[in-house]
Amino acid sequence: MITISLCMIVKDEEKVLRRCLDSVKDLVDEIVIVDTGSTDGTRQIAASYTDKVYDFKWIHDFSAARNFAFSKATCDYIYSADADEVINEENREKFKILKQTLLPEVEIVQMYYGNQLSFGTIYNYDRELRPKLFKRIRTFEWIDPIHETVRLNPVVYDSDVEITHLPQESHTGRDLQAFKRQITKEGRLSERLFNLYAKELFVSGSNQDFLEAEDYFTQIANDPQTTMEQLKEALCVVVKAAAVRGDYLKFYRYALKDIASEGVSEICYELGEYYFRVGEYEEAAVWFYNAVYEAHSILNVHCSGDKPLYGLSQCYEKMGQKETAAEYKELAKNWRAE
Repeated sequence: MITISLCMIVKDEEKVLRRCLDSVKDLVDEIVIVDTGSTDGTRQIAASYTDKVYDFKWIHDFSAARNFAFSKATCDYIYSADADEVINEENREKFKILKQTLLPEVEIVQMYYGNQLSFGTIYNYDRELRPKLFKRIRTFEWIDPIHETVRLNPVVYDSDVEITHLPQESHTGRDLQAFKRQITKEGRLSERLFNLYAKELFVSGSNQDFLEAEDYFTQIANDPQTTMEQLKEALCVVVKAAAVRGDYLKFYRYALKDIASEGVSEICYELGEYYFRVGEYEEAAVWFYNAVYEAHSILNVHCSGDKPLYGLSQCYEKMGQKETAAEYKELAKNWRAE
């Protein structure tokens, strides 16, 4: 049976750390906790579970902190967890079976990460597979009978273990500041971070956050080297920001760039919101309908679900079609992200 090191980075997590550790402490063989500057009782709680508690000066780099935590592990595999995660009893049993039966050639185990949409997190789905268990020392092997080469891609196993995400508060402010620091430092975000910045804005950002991001996303939208995927993400942010400022010339200009191709739900929804505000309820209903039934969301799944469905209900209410309004209101109430 494999051995597992739990590795965590924490800061001011006294409200949730015990909950997390109690759900996993008997599943692992070693607990490594790296504190990045707590001022509450986090460090004391950690010390009651393990003597492997380390300090790491925060340098605004989660990867650096996690690499430091991983460097302190000594077991066969490393389980990476955040303090606001919990493994319930059903999934604890699955974890135990996984530990007893995992084949040594597996280098990464993915587990389901659930409950994402309940707490305003930035992901556009409620449940997804994420890499959570990592082989500490990777074994390289030669492959192919001729033109042999070393296998570089890890052996990944998708398990059925599900981790429940139960954050106490939103990290939006911290995360948005981190994105802005990275832009200042590097000039342009990677495609992955660009996508996450746009999602964070649409899921949890304030109007002020959109205004502060507008220039950067406008720059990306106007760059001929921008990929189509990034262009659509940039357009969503620019259109929303222009609507917040009441700059409807820019609002239309950038919205049309998206509608000219395959439109996305976020922009259809913003068009619906605009026409509703100016009292054009029939036109608003067209765009809310498009957001639900003719387009798909790329940043916030609610823009293709309950939000435009509720918008349709309001439009038909204003147009005096009470029965249709009630139908859409019921659909909005019962909508659930898949």
